[in-house]
Amino acid sequence: MGLLSLAIWLPIFFGLGLLLLGRESQARTVRWIALIGAIVSFLVTLPLYEGFKLGTSAMQFDEKWSWVQRFNMNYHLGVDGISLWFVLLTAFINVIVIIASWESITTRVNQYMASFLILSGLMIGVFAALDGMLFYVFFEATLIPMYLIIGIWGGPNKIYAAFKFFLYTLLGSLLMLVALIFLYNKAGGSFDILAWHKLPLSGTAQTLLFFSFFAAFAVKVPMFPVHTWLPDVHVEAPTGGSAVLAAIMLKLGAYGFLRFSMPITPDASREWAWLMIALSLIAVIYVGLVALVQRDMKKLVAYSSVAHMGFVTLGFFLFNDLTLSGGIVQMIAHGFVSAAMFLCIGVLYDRMHSREIASYGGVVNTMPKFAAFALLFSMANCGLPATAGFVGEWMVILGAVKVNFWIGTAAATALISGAAYTLWMYKRVYLGPMTNDNVKAMADINSREFLMLALLAVAVLYMGIYPKPFTDVMNTSVADLLRHVALSKLN
Repeated sequence: MGLLSLAIWLPIFFGLGLLLLGRESQARTVRWIALIGAIVSFLVTLPLYEGFKLGTSAMQFDEKWSWVQRFNMNYHLGVDGISLWFVLLTAFINVIVIIASWESITTRVNQYMASFLILSGLMIGVFAALDGMLFYVFFEATLIPMYLIIGIWGGPNKIYAAFKFFLYTLLGSLLMLVALIFLYNKAGGSFDILAWHKLPLSGTAQTLLFFSFFAAFAVKVPMFPVHTWLPDVHVEAPTGGSAVLAAIMLKLGAYGFLRFSMPITPDASREWAWLMIALSLIAVIYVGLVALVQRDMKKLVAYSSVAHMGFVTLGFFLFNDLTLSGGIVQMIAHGFVSAAMFLCIGVLYDRMHSREIASYGGVVNTMPKFAAFALLFSMANCGLPATAGFVGEWMVILGAVKVNFWIGTAAATALISGAAYTLWMYKRVYLGPMTNDNVKAMADINSREFLMLALLAVAVLYMGIYPKPFTDVMNTSVADLLRHVALSKLN
């Protein structure tokens, strides 16, 4: 069993083991086993970065076993410069979420922790799969634990939110399944994704495949106008569920565009790039304005996520080395920042049991340490230089201006709206006088919460100040992808 298999199956086995510990009296033991499982699973991913060879776009840490021999399905894993960081990010966020849920979850603790551990392994499987059917199995299987997390530990309308999440994402994926079967037949009975990249496809076939993939990945991102499920799900999901959903699950859709849509259907990707750019700009500008009028903190950050992911898809379909790298960097940065924003809301909710902005005010007076962390993450959400939120957005804007000045200018307006809605929320929640007696009684963060936020703060600052390790890993793979799509500057 190689490193990638360990990264996938270790958390899954830890999760399955936790399901055997069902009594509430064992909750403390469950929490420690879950934390140990998450930490060990993260440590297993570190040798992937240490052993990753720069300067090549080939798949590394390759594993290939026969799975279903009759249909030529293989258990085929590998990572390149595009997918490596998402494996590490998934395992890292899982550790944070286990720490965040330490005290807030008191019922069915074993099932809750098991769901996150299993979900982590499945999501890593999506990023590492090189067999089309294996990718589809992992991609769809991630819906099950997240559905349970929302439906069991969510808010008052959790059943509605869980069904909406499941139906939106499942229906889109069914068209992708049709596309995978078509490619299987076209490739002479092979589910090898890398072989699909070399298939000679007609323009009509490419267009149909492009929109089949679009149906699955656009919902997952989510892109405008299929983004409406996200705010409802975020509002009802428990804090840990919101953090993983925003930090990792949205990235599955964006990653799908890089692994399937662009390399398999390069001509259709170029032909329909105008549509992707238009929808991305609508997400960046319009959805950013929608965030301005939200009264619920979770809804505001949810709409913010749609706007930030708009930068990602915009960067992809401008087919520029700077914008494509910027889009990937933005995905990683958004993983850190969005998780931090939702966990900060969770800290407040644990004390006040309210997400309404109007319920707060003057929190800095009673929780100064927490307010300092919240300020850092709010600045990162605005795209402040020296934070992770700045790097990817700046790369996309800079590259967009090179492609088309007006597209770059339109994208840059997001920096204004992002600052407006984030600072608006921070001002009303943390600053000013304390008008609520409940706020006066709030205690500052404890050592567990401090550790959780400090780990994310280090990641946000490190990536903002020194993004070179992140970009060095992806540069060669990005250049190779652009050469494949035949729009790279190298051509």
